[in-house]
Amino acid sequence: MIVIDAFSWIFNNSSSFFNAFNRHLLMCVLSLGIAFVIAVPLGFAVARAPRAAFAVVNIAGALRSIPSLAILSAAMPFLGIGLLPSVVALIVLAVPPLLLSTIIGIREIDASVIDAADGMGMSAGQMLWEIELPLAVPAILSGVRTSAIQVIGGAALASFIGGGGLGDFINAGIAIMNMPRLLVGAVPIALLAIFAELAFGALERVFTQRR
Repeated sequence: MIVIDAFSWIFNNSSSFFNAFNRHLLMCVLSLGIAFVIAVPLGFAVARAPRAAFAVVNIAGALRSIPSLAILSAAMPFLGIGLLPSVVALIVLAVPPLLLSTIIGIREIDASVIDAADGMGMSAGQMLWEIELPLAVPAILSGVRTSAIQVIGGAALASFIGGGGLGDFINAGIAIMNMPRLLVGAVPIALLAIFAELAFGALERVFTQRR
């Protein structure tokens, strides 16, 4: 069977497999972490400014419409090949969902809660850390979940620009028409995406209940 052959290949080439797996995971974690640092503060900064939010939302929407492979290809002429252009391209892919979810999370906060906090004499910083951020966490986690799934899938295409990762096995499997080799890359990527969906979904539910 194809699946058994795929597991047999992993067993016999465990070093190559785990090197590619770790590379794939590194690309995902780096790009998602940097995208989080960019998108969440920016979302908080523009959420209460209608004009700025309108511009940012439209730019983010335009970025979301660009195919993953096009983003990766556009990074290559400027940054070459390897890990750096792959991570930069994946950051571009991850920022829009995070940014949009952060803005939505802030805008969904009841204005009366902010007014009450202001009436109690809380500073802007106190309101941010004690009111706005905790209430916006479920929406932010929803964006993290969406971004994580997109990045995990998009990282498979990084193989085209020398980024490595599990996408190398998919490309090799297609090139030599070896279906077990293709599954060696495709199945772990699918499992990573499912894990991200379940893990961030569970976190989102926990924070929603606490909210």
